[in-house]
Amino acid sequence: MNGEAVPDVPAPEGEEPVLLPGESRTSRRHRLVSELGVFLGTCLVVGALAGLLWSQLAVLPGYLVDDQGRATTSERGLAEQFSGDAWFCLLAAVGGLLIGVLAWWRLVRVGWTVILLAAAGALVAGGLAWLVGWTMGPGDFETRLAQARPGDLVPIQLTLRAPVSLLVWPFMASIPILLWSSLAPDNEEPTPLFGRRRGPGRRRRHEAVAGVLPEDLPGAGPVHPGGAVDQPTSAGSPGRP
Repeated sequence: MNGEAVPDVPAPEGEEPVLLPGESRTSRRHRLVSELGVFLGTCLVVGALAGLLWSQLAVLPGYLVDDQGRATTSERGLAEQFSGDAWFCLLAAVGGLLIGVLAWWRLVRVGWTVILLAAAGALVAGGLAWLVGWTMGPGDFETRLAQARPGDLVPIQLTLRAPVSLLVWPFMASIPILLWSSLAPDNEEPTPLFGRRRGPGRRRRHEAVAGVLPEDLPGAGPVHPGGAVDQPTSAGSPGRP
């Protein structure tokens, strides 16, 4: 079909990506490299933006330096030390979902490895977000504390107190791919083990899912070969031959 767009078809497990009509293996490789480049560039952009937002949204409590050079903080300040991790996880959830949707949209033709590419891209974005946020933050806490004077309020360093928060990125990126691959309609019907013909009383799969068949309705007539069902006739009206 000339001039018509052909949708991407995911490759079966253990096989190479499906070639589109009129597409050679060389052009397929070039297209795949181009798609990977676009995907990686988008992951870097998402990670950089997430790091910038993280540095602006995170609440950094400070330590107050007294006349004797001691630095103290309040109980609220101790609790707010983990606000940076909370904001990072929130941004990771949004960014990971975006990367997962992008991976399925652009790289679905590579087959099941799309989830590995999505997880790797999400980890790259998360690491870049961590680096950008740390760079945009106030800097090393111990160095600034050593240079502080009495009465100065020294905010803590912007970093992850729980590095496991970085795993939120690949976890959220895998959700769109798993959901779509599980809930999307499957174009391939499983081959039956025994090639038996379906009898008139056998339920087709799409009919069994509905739960109610035409012959199950009250007053329905018998089922003929091919799935035709006699319609009930009302009193006083002639029936079908």
